[in-house]
Formats: sequence, C-alpha cells, structure tokens
Amino acid sequence: MPRQVDHTDRRRRIAEAVCRLADERGLEGVTLRDVAACAQVSMGAVQRCFRTKEEMLVFALGHIGERIGERVRARLVRSPAQSAGTALGHAVTELSLLREEHRAEARVWLAFIAQAAVSEPLAGMLRANYASLQEAFTRLITEAGDGSDRAASLDPQREARTLLALADGLTAHVLIGHLTRQEAQDVLHAHLAGLWGQPVPLPRTD
Repeated sequence: MPRQVDHTDRRRRIAEAVCRLADERGLEGVTLRDVAACAQVSMGAVQRCFRTKEEMLVFALGHIGERIGERVRARLVRSPAQSAGTALGHAVTELSLLREEHRAEARVWLAFIAQAAVSEPLAGMLRANYASLQEAFTRLITEAGDGSDRAASLDPQREARTLLALADGLTAHVLIGHLTRQEAQDVLHAHLAGLWGQPVPLPRTD
C-alpha cells in the first residue's frame, strides 16, 4: 500500500521552512526550490500543498501568527489575582517580541508586515489579526479603567490601537538597535502607567 501522507504536518513543515529562510534572507529571498530543500520535501510536494508562492506565504504568516497569538492569549486569560491592567501589559509585552528567544520570530514577523504592503492576501490576514487583538485590548482597557478618575478621559478603542502600533514599533526599534530590550520595556511601562496614573507590573524580557 502507498504510504499515507500527513498533509497537515507537511504544510506545517513547509511553513517552518519559509520562516527559517525569511529569517536568513528576507521574504524576497524565499523560493519554492529553497523551501522544498529546507523542508526536506520535493518541489512537487510543495506545489501540491500550495498552488502559488503567495498562497504559501499566507499560510506561513498564519502559522507564525498563531504561535505568537497563543502566547498573547495565554497572557490575556486573567487569574483571580491578576488585574486587567497587568494582563494587558503582559499581553503587549508578548506581542512586542522583546525577549531574546523571540528575536528570530520578530525578524520574520516584520518581514511579513513589509511584504503585506504589496500583497493584499497578507494584508487581509494581518488586518484580521489586529482587529481581534484590538477588540481584546479595548475590553481590558475598559475594565482596567472602571472606577478610576482617568477613565472618563480615555477612549479604550483609540488606546488599543495605540498599543498595537506601539508593539510593532518597539519590535522594529529593538531589531535595528535603536533601542535595547530594556529601553523598549521602559517605554512600554511608562505608556501603560500613563493610562491609569499608576505603575503596571510587566514581565522581565532579559
């Protein structure tokens, strides 16, 4: 009998290969032939999984986005002892990819953002991801501001948008060496503290 092929696993291996190559040379240097070699599958296998290179890139973006999203969602789940502000701060720290072990992930994520400027399928997936995060951040900002004197002056949706933009900006500034991870953490800490007029505990990134 012919050997059964696990297509889900193969597509995941191809996505991982895309991410490794994007980390090494950027998305412009990712070719179907190199992806096949990196994933240790044939060119035909790649083409059977994905009709075009763009379809392959969209799947790879979804793959890395889900990996980051799982960590963010884990931070958004509040324990009884955790305030909404703390949950928000931890989630934004994860999204900013400031830890050293996430440096390769950060390079790949920004490569996809750059490519999305000229690829509507990639841009559409990113918009959907950001919309979901914006909704979660808006809810937490609203909850964290309940009962505070500053709550009346806050626009939760606008602040959620600001945090999403700040997260990607900090990722880029750390990658190019304009900021250290600690300096980026300080910027994030100061911004969150300014929302409610009090410090927000954040996880360490060193």
